[in-house]
Amino acid sequence: MTEKKESKTKQKAPGFEKSLERLEKLVAEMESGELDLEKMIGHFEEGQTLIKLCAGKLNEVERKIEVLIRKEDGSVVAEPFETEPENEPLQELASEDGDDELF
Repeated sequence: MTEKKESKTKQKAPGFEKSLERLEKLVAEMESGELDLEKMIGHFEEGQTLIKLCAGKLNEVERKIEVLIRKEDGSVVAEPFETEPENEPLQELASEDGDDELF
């Protein structure tokens, strides 16, 4: 009996593609305007969980990525993948469009 309980609690998290597919479905249902408030909240909460899962998977993959760079002498060197800074101010992004409002 304990094996059944353990297998239920150790369910494998869905993969990135399945999570993204489910997230897209949730968004479409929410945008339809046909959900009542309770279902909308449930969809929102599930969506937040899926977003965290997808972001975690992307971060994991990003850490594994290496960029191959060919040196002048023809040799190839692996270097860690560098990302753009994450803390770019939102106000700067909004003002680039000439619009001071974010939405």
